[in-house]
Amino acid sequence: MSTLEEQIDIDVPMDVAWDSLHRMETYPRFVDGVRGARSEDGIRTSLDVETGGRLRQFEAEITDRAKENVMAWQTTSGPDLAGTFSLLPIDRGHTRVQARIEYDPDTVKETFGGPKGFAQATAIERLVRDDLEHFKELTEQQR
Repeated sequence: MSTLEEQIDIDVPMDVAWDSLHRMETYPRFVDGVRGARSEDGIRTSLDVETGGRLRQFEAEITDRAKENVMAWQTTSGPDLAGTFSLLPIDRGHTRVQARIEYDPDTVKETFGGPKGFAQATAIERLVRDDLEHFKELTEQQR
């Protein structure tokens, strides 16, 4: 498994960032490739993801460690992916969002296509950074 860690500082209080992170229906607005997202019961989430020109459905399970301000997730169908989003207060009006993604490069290549090795890792890093930037923009606009 490979691990990717990225972070971004956003200009909203931590509770606003936490609420925005849990609004699954907004994921298509900031996660590249996600065309639809539905929370089944607050724990299970269904994602419609466009990969290689095809729409695929992935299921994920989400667990919160609210006291630690951590949202953890893992796919239960589709590629084997897992990760966490940790929120850290910078001050009363600013929050650091840390994303940690664990993935198998071969599985990601089979599922999503694209290059292998270093080129793939660079592409995944860029994608996660872009998604975090879009999350920042969306969350700061909604406050």
